[in-house]
Amino acid sequence: MDPCTGMENSAQDVEGLKASREALEFLASIDLKELEHCLFADSLTTVSDTGRELGEFTITVQNANYDNQPCYHVHANSHGSIDNIPCGTSFTAYISTKLETLEQSHHEYVTLQDHLLDRKSQMVRRGDQLLLNKVVTEREAVKRQTFTFPISYLEGFVSEASNLLILRVLAQRKRIPENMVFLTLDPETKITVSTYEGLGQKQQMVGQECMEVFGIKRMVDSIEGVPAVWHCYFLSDGHLASRVQVGSPVTMRLIQLPVQMGGDDKDKKAEFEKKPLVWEEDMQLCSKFLDRKEALKADYTTYVRQHPELKALMADFLQFLLLGKPDDVFSFAAEYFAPFASQSNPESTLKS
Repeated sequence: MDPCTGMENSAQDVEGLKASREALEFLASIDLKELEHCLFADSLTTVSDTGRELGEFTITVQNANYDNQPCYHVHANSHGSIDNIPCGTSFTAYISTKLETLEQSHHEYVTLQDHLLDRKSQMVRRGDQLLLNKVVTEREAVKRQTFTFPISYLEGFVSEASNLLILRVLAQRKRIPENMVFLTLDPETKITVSTYEGLGQKQQMVGQECMEVFGIKRMVDSIEGVPAVWHCYFLSDGHLASRVQVGSPVTMRLIQLPVQMGGDDKDKKAEFEKKPLVWEEDMQLCSKFLDRKEALKADYTTYVRQHPELKALMADFLQFLLLGKPDDVFSFAAEYFAPFASQSNPESTLKS
């Protein structure tokens, strides 16, 4: 394997591109109460134009902490098979309460007949810089690139993760301001612009019910290629009802209405009714053991709840592990988690 490492400073790509005044005013208008209404999960089924189920698409947004500051943990995962070619993409991110991207990990793969095309990237906010490490693997060739972007040039920057929160806020407001132009990254890691427009309302079947949904069009310009356009439709509470990339042969659809949960449900789940225990011998010792067991369980559960990235990270790792079925699991794990080590050299991590 002959890795190729490159370094690029992309400040010149940012100059001249700006988010619109309307977009910046929209970001400033979002309050914490609105964002709290965006903390839920979406689960859609990927279907072909003939109605055949090809895969699934999930989004989860939860409260989290990053460097001891409150933020939002966003995890999205799409996997399936198109024309009998397994493919998928996933990303995990921490988004601040001001919708700034603090950190985002992205993984995309396509399994062709004789080789795997794999793209990984890690975006981290460090001081006055946004750092992005990118690793592209195709057959035995590995290409590594590092990009840096000055934060001062990125006012109104929207990542793929913060885009999901923006879409939910817009869907709940049911109104798209004019001239909504943000900064974002195109597939070639160039700073470009993304725009949002309303598609109005329409009727959509969800299960056995006909629901009214609100549509939003998002377009991401491309410096070197064709712009990417998505049409997304939402239920009144912000749940995603359908999502399609214009020109794609597949559509992501909501098959079953989501279960509406009240705000106090999480607290209710944490309450356990105490039941009398009957032991045949050494009741006092067993009682102390059970008390300690429940205390540890509650402590571990609290930690996992406060760090939702654990479940998301392990779910993605197991998915790719089972798809690849490598003989050497340890080497596979080292290679998979290397891009997540944002403060270390990925090449040295693999060697170690």
